[in-house]
Amino acid sequence: MTANRIQPKLIIHGGAGSSLKGKGGAEVVRRSLYKVVEEVYALLKEGATAQMAVVHGCQLLEDDPRFNAGTGSVLQSDGQIRMSAALMDGTAQRFSGVINTSRVKNPIELAQFLQTSDDRILSDFGSAELLRELQFPLYDPMTELRLKEWMLEREGNFNKAMAGVVAEQELVSEAGRGTIGVVVLDSQGNIAAGTSTGGKGFERIGRVSDSAMPAGNYATVNAGVSCTGIGEDIIDECLAAKIVIRVTDGLSLLGAFERSIKEAHINKRDLGAIGLDAEGAIAWGKTSEVLLAAYHTGEKMGDTLEMPEEMGVLSA
Repeated sequence: MTANRIQPKLIIHGGAGSSLKGKGGAEVVRRSLYKVVEEVYALLKEGATAQMAVVHGCQLLEDDPRFNAGTGSVLQSDGQIRMSAALMDGTAQRFSGVINTSRVKNPIELAQFLQTSDDRILSDFGSAELLRELQFPLYDPMTELRLKEWMLEREGNFNKAMAGVVAEQELVSEAGRGTIGVVVLDSQGNIAAGTSTGGKGFERIGRVSDSAMPAGNYATVNAGVSCTGIGEDIIDECLAAKIVIRVTDGLSLLGAFERSIKEAHINKRDLGAIGLDAEGAIAWGKTSEVLLAAYHTGEKMGDTLEMPEEMGVLSA
């Protein structure tokens, strides 16, 4: 059994956007991402499964108010926080998730529970009932910064197309924010992907993001992908599933990213994606200027924060 063990791999993201305002901003985000990478990779070295590692990584990112997921999620147009999260186990090829859930600290935990449920994707009312059944403590994820953002936007009659899902911030320029995601290859060769978000910010009540769809989070035994950026753009491209299916059909991970990101560019989308495959290759791609991603190759950590390239791959 020991002979069959392989080198675990890991990549995470904390959003995508148009800029990081100065090196100080990049360093702050880098420290946050690297802390998560180090902790999750330590679990993988101890033998944690891909699904366990993904859930733990998402929990850590959801708990960091720098990112738009869990604590620190953006407010919708009515001043309420509604979060979405998804988990996909590539070995079982099983997807689960919650859409527009509220009053929970870690939405990814609800998605994890639903992995073994007959009903694996729940909307707001269903997730609230599940929260009650599991007796999770009620939790308010709102931060003072998010409330201030909402109040400023309310004064301007919500003219922004989005808030908090881009890398730069008017109120806290050193903190990058956005949808979070984790993709893992464990020591047994299993792949899992998880994605969590607080939404677009100031959106119409009932709007559904890509994060709880295969468009934004998808994995098989061949590859796993998590996406970030404008949810509608990701849905229109069906980006995560498209990349994974292309790998499954025989394209290399880099080839799948190149083709898919090129198509997204042609269609003028604003998005980013991270992924890895069963061979241990790690990849990322973006049409936005900045992708807040960090990874562990098994030998070293790295990140994409200040990379101008639209995509990259680290071969196994």
